[in-house]
Amino acid sequence: MKYILLIGDGMADNPVPELEGKTPLQYVPLPHIDALATKGEVGNVKNCPDGLPPGSDTAILSIFGSNPNVCYTGRSPLEAAASGITLSPGDVSYRCNMVTLEDGKKPFEEKKILSHSGGSIEGDESMALVRDLFAEPSFAAAAAQAGMKVYPAPSFRHIAVQANADTKGISLIPPHDYLGEVIGPILPSGNDNAKALRHLMELSHGYLDAHPINVRRRAAGKLPANCVWFWAEGSAVALASFPEKYHKRGVVISAVPLCHGIARLSGLDVVEVEGATGELDTNYEGKVQAAVDALKAGYDFAAIHVEAPDECTHNGDLKGKLQAIAWLDSRVIAPLTEAMAGEDYRLLILSDHKTLTSTRGHDGEPVPFLLYDSRKDTGSGAQYDEEYGQRGRTLADGASTLMPLLFEE
Repeated sequence: MKYILLIGDGMADNPVPELEGKTPLQYVPLPHIDALATKGEVGNVKNCPDGLPPGSDTAILSIFGSNPNVCYTGRSPLEAAASGITLSPGDVSYRCNMVTLEDGKKPFEEKKILSHSGGSIEGDESMALVRDLFAEPSFAAAAAQAGMKVYPAPSFRHIAVQANADTKGISLIPPHDYLGEVIGPILPSGNDNAKALRHLMELSHGYLDAHPINVRRRAAGKLPANCVWFWAEGSAVALASFPEKYHKRGVVISAVPLCHGIARLSGLDVVEVEGATGELDTNYEGKVQAAVDALKAGYDFAAIHVEAPDECTHNGDLKGKLQAIAWLDSRVIAPLTEAMAGEDYRLLILSDHKTLTSTRGHDGEPVPFLLYDSRKDTGSGAQYDEEYGQRGRTLADGASTLMPLLFEE
């Protein structure tokens, strides 16, 4: 028996007026997914515990069976683990996004944030910008005074680590939740360390705004990556061993450092696929092939994570979200089920959380799941969407229920 998990990040949503009052999952034809739904079970699951931030960090921890109420210390330590960064006692890691602030002569705190990803900046440009920033003398001096180091990554997401950091009472806001809004009310606040982080962010804008890379990006009609944004603070984290807990040898396939970090901390292997970007243009077929190859090589469990629906929603790209969901059906599920024909397998499909077209931000409400078993036909006649999810059973705590459900425990 083989077990497969497919996470369509942020594909669940609320009804969208532009889609005739339907959700994207209801609006897009999903012939291959719905063919599984008619023979499987569709229900609802809550992955983001109340009282914690609704996002992929808490949700994917839950999906893989780790209770965020017990183990969650922040998003960035999970991503740090993906890069092999070891946090010492007293260290705090942050997500260091390259973001876009509006152009113009307004004071820093009066500017609006336009993109949480520096206009989906390419990895090589992002790494060059952050390296140049931390090498610039005035910024380097301020970073050293704050005890801050940066670990560049080939995307808009970098990891910053601060020694002996005080995060008690600090408020660091996810940039993707406030796109199009003035940054003053959402800048770091709550303690003296927040003032140091805010100072570094303002200094970064002063330097990056006129950087030659951003001059070229503007000339090419792209948004500049003209500020760094610190958030998702956390200290070192330990997760329970997935193989020991579920007695399954597994592999995770994703383009997102968060998933790689959770996998490595959980004792799961990671496969990096060439051309996997975390964007709409990701290598869907390559991810499927990697999962199939792993299962044929002796792994019991393979997880495929696709980031595109979430990123498109954050970018206000409804057309892109619809396309990403359609491609999950035609370029992931269709070849996957074809490759698994003749094999006994169970397949769990779900969104980790909702990403709302109306706000371009995350929502922690329950999301629909689809469980398919190749050996059975439930005759449910269901479809995979939010409405059918609400008709089925609701799992109130994904952390304790989803993996046992998939593994028939």
